[in-house]
Amino acid sequence: MAAESLVPGVSVADVARRHGTTRWQVYDWRKKLRTGQLVVPESLAALPMFAELVVEGSAGEAPPAPSGVEVEIVVGDVVIRAGSGADEGQLTRAIRAARAATS
Repeated sequence: MAAESLVPGVSVADVARRHGTTRWQVYDWRKKLRTGQLVVPESLAALPMFAELVVEGSAGEAPPAPSGVEVEIVVGDVVIRAGSGADEGQLTRAIRAARAATS
């Protein structure tokens, strides 16, 4: 929860509510994480903060996207398509949900 709350665009209050704890507890865990009193599991620490960008097709040619889709992110068997109005927080939550669904 502490690591999740440190991702840009993620609300501490939302993380606390989702996991059934208080935001003050999450703030305490964040402080401990930053000072080395709390350790993130290696499996979580190894996760990339950014998704790898893969462009298919010949050089200089992007594959056609469905109408209105600006970004397409593949997480396992899940495809996340977002328009230009999607912000970082929305994409982060969608990627986390896809990871949780595929694990």
